[in-house]
Formats: sequence, structure tokens, C-alpha cells
Amino acid sequence: MKKIINMSIVVALISLVSACMSSSKTTIPPLSVQLWSVKDSLKQDFKGTLSQLADMGFDGVEFAGEFGEFKEDPKGLKTYLSSLGLVASGAHVGVDQLNSENIDATLTFYKNLGVSLLIVPWDERAWHPEGVKALVAELNSAAKYAKSSGVAIGFHNHDKEFNEYENETYWDYIAQNTAPDVFLQLDVGWVNYAGKDAIAYVKRYPNRTLTTHYKIVTKEGLNQSPILGQDDYDWAALINTMVKFGNTKWIVVEQEEYPNGLSELQSVAASKAGLDAIIADMK
Repeated sequence: MKKIINMSIVVALISLVSACMSSSKTTIPPLSVQLWSVKDSLKQDFKGTLSQLADMGFDGVEFAGEFGEFKEDPKGLKTYLSSLGLVASGAHVGVDQLNSENIDATLTFYKNLGVSLLIVPWDERAWHPEGVKALVAELNSAAKYAKSSGVAIGFHNHDKEFNEYENETYWDYIAQNTAPDVFLQLDVGWVNYAGKDAIAYVKRYPNRTLTTHYKIVTKEGLNQSPILGQDDYDWAALINTMVKFGNTKWIVVEQEEYPNGLSELQSVAASKAGLDAIIADMK
């Protein structure tokens, strides 16, 4: 009887340790690619470019206004993506596409494409002392309206959003004055370029980094590579932070610089391989 009891204790301990080890592992969000990275390739061969991105192992693509032969057929595009094993992780849209005149058509198109995350990628009012207030109001209004359709509205940073404003930054103002369901698409390349700490911002505004851009913005005069993994940034620490604090659904690779004569697709493939290696080391 004593041996049986001891063995039961051992089995229980093994199960407990196994459960703890499993729970401690980071569940990596799926990988997408911002299609602006391959904008010229898409114009030359839309379907073929998507196929090559799928072959690289991406799980999704983030649209930026180019739909090739599917411009009037979002359902057909969704079907084509599915045939490649891809989904639409999100889309960049101009803030004018979310105003009262256009938002219904915008929501209909992107819902038919399977998009539930719409991101405003650029607005110069985001670093204007008065303009930022109007922008915040428009984002709140659009997010409230779109929520009933199951679509979330977000905003994407560049470097100027991190200029000083009201003793913090414009990015802080946007985050603090938009509703909690307006998500913040942190572009890590531009955060680093601005000399700020992306990890700190994910923690500062928890559960709002639903999707994020991984890229490197090089600075003139510095010997930097724009290829992920060929740099000294701690991407693994950022991934862990996003999983723990950001409620992050997608990691989106964006490539805007193409070094050493590499093509758009070759550069994206190199960054994907670099990020894959970083993730592999985390497991």
C-alpha cells in the first residue's frame, strides 16, 4: 500500500510539473506581412505574389489598398487567400474611408474579405497640437460605429507621434483619449527610430496592441541592416511582452528597405527567415 501511495504522489508531481512547463511556454501569435512591402510585385503579378508569400510560411496578409483583379470581388479574394492557406489579418484604410459617408461601404467590403481589424496608417494631424484632438474624435466615432459589425478600428504610428506633447507624446495623447477598443498598431521600427521603448509602450497600454509591425528603419550614417534578425534588437523580449500584456493577435512583418540588390520578395523572405530563427530559439 505504501508503494502505491508513493507512486501516486510521483505521478501527480510529474503531471503538475508538466502542466507548469506547458503554461510557461510562449504562444507565439501568427505571422502576417504588410502588402505594402511588395507593392510593385503585386502590381506585376497579384496572385503570383500572394502565392510566393504563402510559400514563405506566412499565415496572413495585411492589405494596403491593392487588390489586383479582385478589386470588386472581396469574397473571391477571400476564397483565393484560403486556397493558399492565408487569411486577411487586417487592412490599412484612410481615415476618410471611415467617415459617415463611406464607412458602410468600407465595412461591407472588408467584412466580405474576412477582415476584422482596420487600421488608419497615417494622418498628419497625429502630431499637430489641435489636429490630434479632431483625429481622436474621428477614431472614437468610427470605432463605436464599426463595433456592432464586429470590426475593430486602430491607429498606426510613425516616428512623429513620439514628439513631445503635453509633457508626454502625441502617441500617449492618442492612446489616453481614444476608447479602450481603439487598438494601437505599434510599428516597432518607427518606435526605435524615434528613440523610444516599444516594450514600455506595450505595457503602458495593456491589451491594445492587437497587431504590430516588425521592421527596422535604418538611420543615415549608421551601419544597419533592415533585415530582421540581422540586428541587435531583442525581438524575443518584445514577443513575450506582447503575449503577456498586449493581447496581440498578429505579428506583421513590414519591409520598406531592400538592401544589397535584393528584390522586394527576397527581402521579405530574408526577414521572415530571421524572425523564424528568433521564434525557434524561444521554443
